[in-house]
Amino acid sequence: MSWRGSLMARLRRWFPVKTLGQRGEAAAARYLRRRGYRIVARGDCGGPGELDLVALDGRTVVFVEVKTRRSAERAHPSDAVTPDKQRRLTRLAVTYLKRHGLLEAHARFDVVAVTWPEGGAPEIEHIPNAFDAVGRWEFYS
Repeated sequence: MSWRGSLMARLRRWFPVKTLGQRGEAAAARYLRRRGYRIVARGDCGGPGELDLVALDGRTVVFVEVKTRRSAERAHPSDAVTPDKQRRLTRLAVTYLKRHGLLEAHARFDVVAVTWPEGGAPEIEHIPNAFDAVGRWEFYS
């Protein structure tokens, strides 16, 4: 391996290239922190799927689904949170609440839509209480 190839391999290890989705999640976490949310988990895997962000808004547990797109030409990023996706997120959220002994806590689902054009700054839209829990795992207040 040449010195250039070796250097590039080291740089990739030290500074891994983030995917558009990972960059969008990081931008969403910064955005929410600036608005007073406390991020308690990122990329939490609790079964068949992953919760992008789990945050606290006061005493409410907020499950945040982040959708990142290069443009909103075809559809808004939040349109990707379909009813089927909402059912899966509800199941993951209940699993998370059980695992952490928080079944009695107030909880909600937010969506953060990030539109990040190539070479431009991200445009972030936060949709609090974007959908209610659905399926047989729905929350009860």
